[in-house]
Amino acid sequence: MLRIGFITFPGFGVMSFSAISVFETANTVVGKQHYDVRLLSEQGGLVRSSVGVQVQTEVFGASTFDTVIIGGGANRPFTPALLAYLRQAADSSRRLAATCSGTFFLAEAGLLDGSRATTHWFFADEFRARYPRVRLEEERLFVVDGSMWTSAGMTAGIDQALAMVEKDLGADVARAVSKTFILQSRRAGGQPQSSVLLEEQRSDRIQIALAYAQNHLHGELSLERLAQAAHLSTRQFSRAFREQTGTSPAKAIEKLRIDAALVLIQEGRHPIEAIARQTGFGDSERMRRAFVRAFGEPPRAMRRNARVKTEPEQAQQREAMS
Repeated sequence: MLRIGFITFPGFGVMSFSAISVFETANTVVGKQHYDVRLLSEQGGLVRSSVGVQVQTEVFGASTFDTVIIGGGANRPFTPALLAYLRQAADSSRRLAATCSGTFFLAEAGLLDGSRATTHWFFADEFRARYPRVRLEEERLFVVDGSMWTSAGMTAGIDQALAMVEKDLGADVARAVSKTFILQSRRAGGQPQSSVLLEEQRSDRIQIALAYAQNHLHGELSLERLAQAAHLSTRQFSRAFREQTGTSPAKAIEKLRIDAALVLIQEGRHPIEAIARQTGFGDSERMRRAFVRAFGEPPRAMRRNARVKTEPEQAQQREAMS
């Protein structure tokens, strides 16, 4: 059995509990208690959330867990005891994770210096100013760097927890949990937190179709499927989509795929062919043509350029840390 310790603090965000539900549901899917989730706090007892709901917790003390997660909240009580426990967990736990602004706690404890991490885009400027030694990747849904897992806004914590379940119990279990959550699949960590297409104001039905597309970039996104997601006929959907976005559904889907692929390409950790499959292009040649149309250069050239730009930054970070 894997013990999951979830750290709470006065003013923690209730939405953080969505990650806990992933582990709870995984237990149901496998038919046994594979995960033992405990709520922790510095003092133990009742802890009040940001909306006034109180939860019963146990003192984290010297307890050890396979995975320790800290969520975000309206305030950030950087108490010496809490920061010390996070440092202890970094040494004794297989994984140490944060959701949303919870990443600030890991950074404050000095656990992310020189590492890659993410947080909610709203806090990105503040985070970068406070923790310049952390390699912030605010465009990503979640980031895994060694034993450190960090995620963006609260729903990204679900994707992060699903990735943990997939690593522990396999893709089939993770898919079953996603289905229980009314999700077709978990979003990849490299998927952007936001998109211009999704930020602009549209009718609810067009927004639903765009959100559906972003969550299913790896699969087939035909006009018929998007129209079905929007609960419109294909003719109604196509006309409404063009009126509200100024482009066709096919071009909009290509833009979403390019956005997602660009993050992974610039990161440089995955083969081009794998990125093409993950983001729904199917093969690297189709993705190459899309990138040339959008940027005037192919993915491999953009990856090389990203490396050239990143190397001086990494040298400066190493110098600052020495």
